[in-house]
Amino acid sequence: MKEGGRKQGTMSPCAACKLLRRRCTRDCVFAPYFPADEPQKFGSVHKVFGASNVNKMLQELPEHQRSDAVSSMVYEANARVRDPVYGCVGAISSLQQQVDVLQTQLALAQAEVVHMRMRQFSTPSDQQQQPSSVPPEASNSSSENLYQSSRLLSSQTKSLFGMDMVVDQANMGQSLWSY
Repeated sequence: MKEGGRKQGTMSPCAACKLLRRRCTRDCVFAPYFPADEPQKFGSVHKVFGASNVNKMLQELPEHQRSDAVSSMVYEANARVRDPVYGCVGAISSLQQQVDVLQTQLALAQAEVVHMRMRQFSTPSDQQQQPSSVPPEASNSSSENLYQSSRLLSSQTKSLFGMDMVVDQANMGQSLWSY
């Protein structure tokens, strides 16, 4: 008769003891963290770290930190199984590259907003001062040149602070950040 995981006074072995083919005792350090119904959890941890090392790590930690340590080991082991060379670092690096791309896209969108606001705030007298001998598509304002050069710069170089923006204060009639 089975009651609460026990069969006639004995405990069913945890996933670790099943995999290691040993008897699971009441004070088994693995039992609370590697239940019998999740054998793949201990399997990947054992494959990467080894049962002896996992046992040592868990023994050295206070009980309130063991659950978090097991979660971390399981995550790292699964990452190592998928990517044996980089593991978690590979996943973190991939996510960081995605963040960098998105920050660049955000900076370009912000630069485009600045460009559009500068066009909106330019006065008709500024537009009349341009020489008429140059075709309209060939005559770019300095703000448009700045916008194009910032786009070129951001596509060619990687900023240390992903959110750097170049703004030419001399050509701005008023601050764009205040209304």
